[in-house]
Amino acid sequence: MTDASDTQQWFGTDLGPGQSVNTEIEVTESYSGRNIAIPIQVRRGLRPGPTVFVSAALHGDELNGTGAIRTLIGDDSWTLDSGTLLMIPVLNLLGFERHSRYLPDRRDLNRCFPGSAGGSMASRLAKVIFDSVVARCDYGIDLHTAAVRRTNFPNVRANLDQDECLRLATAFGCGILLHGIGPKGSLRREATNLGCPTIVVEGGEVWKVESSVAECMTRGVLNVMKELGMMQGEPILPDSQVMIRETKWLRAERGGFMSMHCAPGDSVEKGQAIATNSSLLAEDQNRLEAPFSGIIIGMTTLPAVQPGEPVVHVGRLANTKSVRRHAKQVAGDDVQRTAHEHLATNIQVTTPTEE
Repeated sequence: MTDASDTQQWFGTDLGPGQSVNTEIEVTESYSGRNIAIPIQVRRGLRPGPTVFVSAALHGDELNGTGAIRTLIGDDSWTLDSGTLLMIPVLNLLGFERHSRYLPDRRDLNRCFPGSAGGSMASRLAKVIFDSVVARCDYGIDLHTAAVRRTNFPNVRANLDQDECLRLATAFGCGILLHGIGPKGSLRREATNLGCPTIVVEGGEVWKVESSVAECMTRGVLNVMKELGMMQGEPILPDSQVMIRETKWLRAERGGFMSMHCAPGDSVEKGQAIATNSSLLAEDQNRLEAPFSGIIIGMTTLPAVQPGEPVVHVGRLANTKSVRRHAKQVAGDDVQRTAHEHLATNIQVTTPTEE
């Protein structure tokens, strides 16, 4: 909890109550010896409150969050009343400039936290970010998309056994809350361990800004600000949310071309046809079925598969009643319904034929 009566210094700039600044964090040097810096906007409210970071493009090709943060920065319709907000549109600038998930040394920045001053370039970069941003914040929101050739229905991932993480995850307003502490070295796991409860939001695909996914993210960030008392108003939440603790990737059993029978965000019942695999001449069909009742969290966007490749990511729900309840809450929430409709247009969904 920061004291709004005092001037704060952020990355070499003094910032008083009610002020904002566009600044940058120097993180490393290029081959020519020039400084490489991450752009960041810092805003302060007039009253005391928590310090929160919102970051995107930790994987440099995941840009939906970048679009959402840029929208928030350019939107004059909302006001930060208390606390301090750090908005970082692109965290992995080196990957972003190469249209790549990874850093130039092929390391995943999201496996390198909290970093090391004497380690690899990725580890040094992680340490600068961790020490200059995370260590000074009370909460964090990290915006992601699915990996290349995949898409995700908007969902929040966090250690839901941690009370403050659960509070943020619920307030964000996605219909799906996915429990997990995160991989070792990931930003959310190490930040939460440090005492800065952090959630990850997944939605959409790489290399693009999808308006419906970005809208989910902007609403969610504002929801969290309201929950923390940093803005006026109450969070806009769906009628119900589901907490998922078990997921399973359905993988192709044979090579061929996949016909999908579901879309991201769909509710499915145990035994329901998910996808049918066949030759290019539609022969030798092999069908994937839901192993349990649940939700389609994500799926491949590449219909051509080989044996063992991931096709659909399913999150388990308790029973068919929960499945119907989830479908109803998606239909009743404008933001989620729009995301569901838009993401479905990127997938050719067909009706399974009788076997």
